[in-house]
Amino acid sequence: MGQEILPPSGGDDDNIQPVDLKAALEQRYLAYALSTIMHRALPDVRDGLKPVHRRIVYAMNEMGLRPTSAFRKCAKIVGEVMGNYHPHGDQSIYDALARLAQDFSQRYTLVNGQGNFGNIDGDSPAAMRYTESKMTAVSELLLEGIDQDAVDFRDTYDESNSEPVVLPGAFPNLLANGSSGIAVGMATSIPSHNAHELCDAALHLIKHPDATVEKLVEFIPGPDFPTGGIIIDSRDSIIESYRTGRGGFRVRAKWQTEDLGRGGYQIVITEIPFQVQKSRLIEKIAELLIARKLPLLEDIRDESAEDIRVVLVPKTRSVDPTILMESMFKLTELESRFPLNMNVLSMGRIPRVMALNEVLKEWLDHRREVLQRRSRFRLAAIDRRLEILGGLLIAYLNIDEVIRIIREEDEPKPVMVARWDLTDNQVEAILNMRLRSLRKLEEFEIRKEFDELTREKGEIEALLGSDDKQWQTVAWEIGEVKKKFAKATEVGRRRTQFADAPEADEEAIQQAMIEKEPITVVISEKGWIRALKGHIADTATLTFKEGDGLKLAFPAQTTDKILIVTTGGKAFTLGGDKLPGGRGHGEPLRIMVDMDNDQAVLTAFVHDPARKQLIVSTAGNGFVVAEAELVANTRKGKQIMNVALPEETQLLVPVVGDHVAVVGENRKLLVFPLAQVPEMSRGKGVRLQRYKDGGISDVRCFAIADGLVWEDSAGRTFTKNKDELAEWLSDRATAGRTVPKGFPRSGKFAG
Repeated sequence: MGQEILPPSGGDDDNIQPVDLKAALEQRYLAYALSTIMHRALPDVRDGLKPVHRRIVYAMNEMGLRPTSAFRKCAKIVGEVMGNYHPHGDQSIYDALARLAQDFSQRYTLVNGQGNFGNIDGDSPAAMRYTESKMTAVSELLLEGIDQDAVDFRDTYDESNSEPVVLPGAFPNLLANGSSGIAVGMATSIPSHNAHELCDAALHLIKHPDATVEKLVEFIPGPDFPTGGIIIDSRDSIIESYRTGRGGFRVRAKWQTEDLGRGGYQIVITEIPFQVQKSRLIEKIAELLIARKLPLLEDIRDESAEDIRVVLVPKTRSVDPTILMESMFKLTELESRFPLNMNVLSMGRIPRVMALNEVLKEWLDHRREVLQRRSRFRLAAIDRRLEILGGLLIAYLNIDEVIRIIREEDEPKPVMVARWDLTDNQVEAILNMRLRSLRKLEEFEIRKEFDELTREKGEIEALLGSDDKQWQTVAWEIGEVKKKFAKATEVGRRRTQFADAPEADEEAIQQAMIEKEPITVVISEKGWIRALKGHIADTATLTFKEGDGLKLAFPAQTTDKILIVTTGGKAFTLGGDKLPGGRGHGEPLRIMVDMDNDQAVLTAFVHDPARKQLIVSTAGNGFVVAEAELVANTRKGKQIMNVALPEETQLLVPVVGDHVAVVGENRKLLVFPLAQVPEMSRGKGVRLQRYKDGGISDVRCFAIADGLVWEDSAGRTFTKNKDELAEWLSDRATAGRTVPKGFPRSGKFAG
């Protein structure tokens, strides 16, 4: 950082040390980042808990708040957690505790709450002094074996106590309840899953350790959210998300129609996507209704009590419910995306994004390690008991001698040790034995217990010596969990369903999201565009900027697509609802689309997907193009006709009938079959009429059976039938003959 700057001397310079600011900041920020990642935001893959949740569950266990015991005030629990294990704010601890009790947040709640713990509308829980809680069966499973050396313990923040580094985790909590958190430079987002399905996948993984994600998805088809809903992702997309550990799931509300009789109906929503607040969702839909963004919807009502029931009333009975709901899914949180980012602490130390099979494998490895540790703990307890039982048996066999030594010796302990080669523990047990235990029956009971413990010791040693037996035991434990949370039970049934999104007409959905109103589209000579409300017949009253005037005006609807074609052969598309209002002079088209400065508007019209157009350049080249090809969904537009200055696109006429009539600037007319003009989506086109000099003046498509019609400047109509047109009928690209008498001087078919 350059030259080191020392602080000014204050007389006592003994403890002042110059520190490089950059290094100090890096070191401190790194420590903070590490703390956030390791001790706050990311869950441990083994028990699926963050430290705050682990401490809450452990503290409740220490307080004896079992599922069968009485409830205790949450304030008491929060105080216990904060004072002993978690030196952070009481509100943050209570928020975490309350969330563990919310059945709309947790798929399998870890806390059984009594009182107001908030609701799906987003209301907060009551204050901790009013609410009470205790553990659930899931918490008990997570803690199973905690007092049997199943996991490591570490000192608490003040070193006055100890806390578990991780819980034994007999329940697959990480995937069953999910998790989300934001650390420094990384985040995690895991949806909840069905415990029955997770156990099935884990059992398969025990038998086939190399099972692929594709195979596991047969057992775990996707998330199972507490609030239900319908996942509409494809199987391939779900597999890809689980394989990479990153992705997302599109969740839709569950709905059905209710028949109101006489052809009327209403839509009832019974499940909404996970983590969507119902009250906020209804507010948003009401706002869209007021803003007239949902023209197919008449009203929305919240009739929810215990269960969700949101009623949507369609505008008319003829509204298609699928199209109405598709437009709702597009505009509201009735469809939301839940991200998947399985970024977890592997081995409790390394943050990394894991695939589905890796997460399950690490949980299984943890379960096996817990089994080994609990077995070794039990083995040590058996050894201690067998040692004492062995001593007691010796005492029974020599009971008179034992009594004599105790009565006569000042120090009976060393005498007994020397006499029967007993250990210190055995002698203590003999000396502490009650007189009533000297019954004859007691010897049989001791022998029986000795034999049983010896047999159990052999079984545990066999278990610890065999990988297969260990995995069999883990599988048995998982099988027991599966029974508790089977799909046949109310808590275990699958809530989220799967479905393909219905194939609805995209065009119809777009129309459904726009209020249909009549407008008049006005474009000026200089390329300013606006949309006036209603269909205006008299355009003479329109005002323009100085030096500007009317180029074209035509009626349309707000739901229409407006096609604009420029002299440069480009087509642009604007939605009728997106045009600037009729107040003022509108806006320049160049702001709305990327038109080149050397190009002008040739024409504009309402899009009709069934229609075709004949597009012609000044040089007399042209081709037929379907209007569907003219639609461009971006600002850049679509190049349709390839022209280079000084040549421009000059004419665009609707294709009707079976013949084309072309008039050149040289006042020569040519009529030829329409079939000779190719249909293309883009190109330069083919020559329609040959000229020595000059170019094209006008073109018209018509049916030869009806004859060629034109108007002169006085408004008179002339018609030439097929026989009368004989001398002008020829092939495309010929020169044609001089126009017939009465043809307008302008060289145009319309005066």
